[in-house]
Amino acid sequence: MLGPAASQLVSFPWLPTGAAVLGAAAAGAAWGRWAARRGAARALSAVEEALRGLERGEPARLPALQSGELAGLAKSFNAMADAVDERERVLTQLAMSDPETGLPNRRALEAELGALAASGGHGAAALAVSIDGFAGWRDAIGHEPAVALLNDIAQRLAAKAPAAMVGRLSPDTLALVFGAGGAPAAEKAAVGLAAELERSPPSGGPVADVSVAIGVASAGPSAAERSPLVRATIAVEQARASRRKVAVFDERRYGDPAANLSLIGEMRQAIAAGQIEVHHQPKYDLRQGRTVAVEALVRWTHPKRGLLSPGVFVRLAEACGDIRALTDHVLDRALADQAALHRAGHRLNISVNVTARLLGDAGFIEHVIAAAGAAPGRVCLEVTEAELAGEADLTLKQIERLAEAGVGLAIDNYGAGPMSLPRLRDIRAAEVKIDPSLILDLADARRNALLVRAAVELAHGLGMKVTAKGVETTEAYALLSGMGCDFAQGFLIERPMPLADLLAFLAEHRATARFG
Repeated sequence: MLGPAASQLVSFPWLPTGAAVLGAAAAGAAWGRWAARRGAARALSAVEEALRGLERGEPARLPALQSGELAGLAKSFNAMADAVDERERVLTQLAMSDPETGLPNRRALEAELGALAASGGHGAAALAVSIDGFAGWRDAIGHEPAVALLNDIAQRLAAKAPAAMVGRLSPDTLALVFGAGGAPAAEKAAVGLAAELERSPPSGGPVADVSVAIGVASAGPSAAERSPLVRATIAVEQARASRRKVAVFDERRYGDPAANLSLIGEMRQAIAAGQIEVHHQPKYDLRQGRTVAVEALVRWTHPKRGLLSPGVFVRLAEACGDIRALTDHVLDRALADQAALHRAGHRLNISVNVTARLLGDAGFIEHVIAAAGAAPGRVCLEVTEAELAGEADLTLKQIERLAEAGVGLAIDNYGAGPMSLPRLRDIRAAEVKIDPSLILDLADARRNALLVRAAVELAHGLGMKVTAKGVETTEAYALLSGMGCDFAQGFLIERPMPLADLLAFLAEHRATARFG
């Protein structure tokens, strides 16, 4: 054996010393702590990034982590993200669907149009399907059955147009959005849908005869254009105004709303300044062979836009509450012209167009009675058949007051509206004016001739005079004279004209009859 001294001479340099072992252990522990800290930092960085994604509304998930506390954090975070996603899904569904029917709402339909446009689908189209009398059905059968009826109609539309998204625009209006390939194809589809809905009864829910008006609009290439859904809704009203089941949005008929809006203030100024004029169209007595009356027609020559269609600014006046001011102005001008005609030796009756709404205005009625009482000739108010057909009994009483005061009432555009015979019987009218649509082709359309003859006989039987509007040919004039029609108006007689031209016209034809 070696002694102590000898053992000190033997060494193993590859074995670490005690200090080295302790140093290595410390270094290992430090590395472990660094690695742990680095892993935790990476995990926390991942959590932070996931939170940012969640805030941006992006899908956010954490991978499975090994550390106990961090693994629990990742699990909790992912559960929270799942709950957020579910809430987002529910909120999106609520935001994109009609709460009553569950159908896609306007937002969803607009999104579908946007998707079709993004895919290059400028041929995308929107149909607005308005159900006639839906509010009446809802009142009669109750809210829930009415919603069931609406859902049934939507299902029938979807079955007929499976490629379309069917949604709800308003309480009584459904909509379809689809790639139609242009307005003609969309209009053809709308005609087929209208016929299908009105031909077959609902398959479920309450039994009801369905009548609809459908507006059609196609997507254009310009993003500045109104939405096809907006234009389709406007087209529904255009369809109803023209008494059609289907209408394609007509930009020309709709006009420029922004420009029309500016007309409201300008019209008020024009009325105050006396810039809105009255022209007169002669009414010719077929028996006497002379002009016996004139119809006062409003005219406005705008300083920048030229001669405006009365349909534009009269409709604006009605919508904005200025129709009373406009009608008072026209009435006063017409009566002033009647007085001028009287001073020139022409005793003519005069008629003024009014809206049925004003017949319920007691102040307006008083104004008319007072003005007519001072007039040198008879005064007549003209109201369209369509407006009179649905007026309340109060209006009938006001018409009685006018008649007692010597102010006549003419039912304008007779034959083109929905007036029933009992309603015609109950209205104390002095005259009916047959709609031009029945007169313009009177000589060529045998059925029109039969209708006009029946209208003349019916009106005479009720004690009313008859005026034919739209007389443009001598053939129509001769037929009307043979039928016993009382008066004629139209371009054959003369166009509307200002007072000076009317005086010249009357002076030229005072001594002799123009026709016969």
